[in-house]
Amino acid sequence: MGSGKSTVGALLAERLGAPYRDTDADIVAAEGREISDIFIEDGEPHFRALERAAVRTALAEHAGVLALGGGAVLDEGTRGLLAAHPVVYLSLDVEEAVRRVGLNTARPLLAVNPRRQWRELMDARRPLYTEVARAVVATDGRTPEEVAQAVLDALELKDA
Repeated sequence: MGSGKSTVGALLAERLGAPYRDTDADIVAAEGREISDIFIEDGEPHFRALERAAVRTALAEHAGVLALGGGAVLDEGTRGLLAAHPVVYLSLDVEEAVRRVGLNTARPLLAVNPRRQWRELMDARRPLYTEVARAVVATDGRTPEEVAQAVLDALELKDA
């Protein structure tokens, strides 16, 4: 959350001359409602099922830069599918997350005591992110353009 995946993903796609897709946006478009509403109305298990399907579809159909929601790696099947792709984990610390998104309640997993919940989420997810990532790029204190360049460098890719 707040790593800049959407902004950096779009920049990468532009620089690579490739299409960009975000599975969170796919879910919102298919459901006709925001992710926070899906969480509130149907619960996290339902959202995770939608997310699994969205990631599976996107990986099968999309040949370009793909941004995944932060919880997508919780699913073992999704991690298995990601193994065949050059995945980059955009990391940041809690203070940078606070600065970027304010850790507000529009993020359903951070509704109560957001700093502690963010840390707990990251403690649980970080090993999964690093498991699937070919590269880890720190985003703290960097502009989206600097992060995009760091991703290109880490994957040894050239601009289009």
